[in-house]
Amino acid sequence: MFDDGVMAVSLADITTLSRLAESVLPVPEPFVDLLPSGGLVRGAMLATAGPVAQSLAMALVGPLTQMGSWCAVVGLEELGLLAASELGVELGRVLVVDEADPTRWPATVDALLDAVEVVLVRAPSQLSAATASRLVARARGRGSVLMQVGSSGSLWPQSPDFTISARSLAWDGIGFGHGHLRARHVEVEVVGRRVGGPARHGSIWLPGPDGAISRR
Repeated sequence: MFDDGVMAVSLADITTLSRLAESVLPVPEPFVDLLPSGGLVRGAMLATAGPVAQSLAMALVGPLTQMGSWCAVVGLEELGLLAASELGVELGRVLVVDEADPTRWPATVDALLDAVEVVLVRAPSQLSAATASRLVARARGRGSVLMQVGSSGSLWPQSPDFTISARSLAWDGIGFGHGHLRARHVEVEVVGRRVGGPARHGSIWLPGPDGAISRR
């Protein structure tokens, strides 16, 4: 400690503090109090489920791409890029891989976990428990986030750290035979072993009347 009472901090200490500060990747504000640790924890494996699973996944990675980081999408052929953009995703920071040959799917995901911070996948039905475990370990070791999108979870042999789903949804903007869809309201539920208690719930505009993701 210096004479003026200021503690000396080594370069190693600064590096460690920096890594700790970056260990949770940002998500839209309405999701912060719903997710364990308030964001996407590096090395985590999570899942989105329900009728708006892809929208939930795109909304979660939006802030990350806006900050200049990359994400990858594997096997989501029906992904709507325009809808993703409207949910805040910077498309220039998204790598899209078409449905890969099941025999090459693990190697594809493995390589992407080395290259980007979040990898969104839909696992092939024949994914083995050993391969799934290896990919989860790879994500943990590299500090990447592995996200299973649009499945009840049965395709992934292991339980995710947590699952976020929409229990119900409703559109706003349609009158009696007229109008335009302007906003979508979803009731979100987050469950899993990393939640640390009972399921968490929240009402979210995805998106709202002004085009933004917000709490209802």
